[in-house]
Amino acid sequence: MADFYLWIKALHILAVISLMAGMLYLPRLFVYHAESPPGSPQAETFKIMERRLLKAILNPAIIVVWLTGPWLAYQSGFYQSHWLQAKFVLVLILSGFHGYFARIVKAFAADKNVRGPRFYRILNEIPTLLMILIVALVVVKPF
Repeated sequence: MADFYLWIKALHILAVISLMAGMLYLPRLFVYHAESPPGSPQAETFKIMERRLLKAILNPAIIVVWLTGPWLAYQSGFYQSHWLQAKFVLVLILSGFHGYFARIVKAFAADKNVRGPRFYRILNEIPTLLMILIVALVVVKPF
């Protein structure tokens, strides 16, 4: 059972890495997309890139994170720890941003973006901040 736990933990870490890579890159694509005129060849390329990143990397990664994370929390007994409960709240917030990013991808795909590049530059910092807080909670376990 210990080996199985470690394999699930490795899968969870790989999914988190994939998720964060996408969560950090997608808003950067939004910045460039917002700078491109609707209907331009660049805008059409960004639509493809955003859709593929969401469908091929972000969506599968978040599913694996949510399947493995709670299982690991239960199996390890950490689910009662306050640090893990705080991490869970932050992961819920990060998941909400994933959903928000999916809506933005749809808006760009329909040429209905109403935000400028500056908005997406600021938005790009939120997953970074959440990642820092989540990693700190997992490594330091402050409470």
